[in-house]
Amino acid sequence: MPAKQPRVQVTVDPELAEALTEVDPKPPSRSRLMRDLALRGARALSEERHRSEEAREYLLRVADGEVDLDFGAARDLHEARGEHLR
Repeated sequence: MPAKQPRVQVTVDPELAEALTEVDPKPPSRSRLMRDLALRGARALSEERHRSEEAREYLLRVADGEVDLDFGAARDLHEARGEHLR
């Protein structure tokens, strides 16, 4: 019986095989695992894009003078974090 939805063919190359094995070495359904990972990846990329857009908008507000940013204090915090990580 033909599938009602379109299908996608994916080659399981060594890199993908390693990634799948890392997630679940013996999944009950490799197709289901691929679908779940694709959906999670799509959500993660969407969230990343949203955060990037918010950061860009914030920086534009700083550049336009709408946000008062103390660059000296930001530099001091950045330097303190760097020393903490060493």
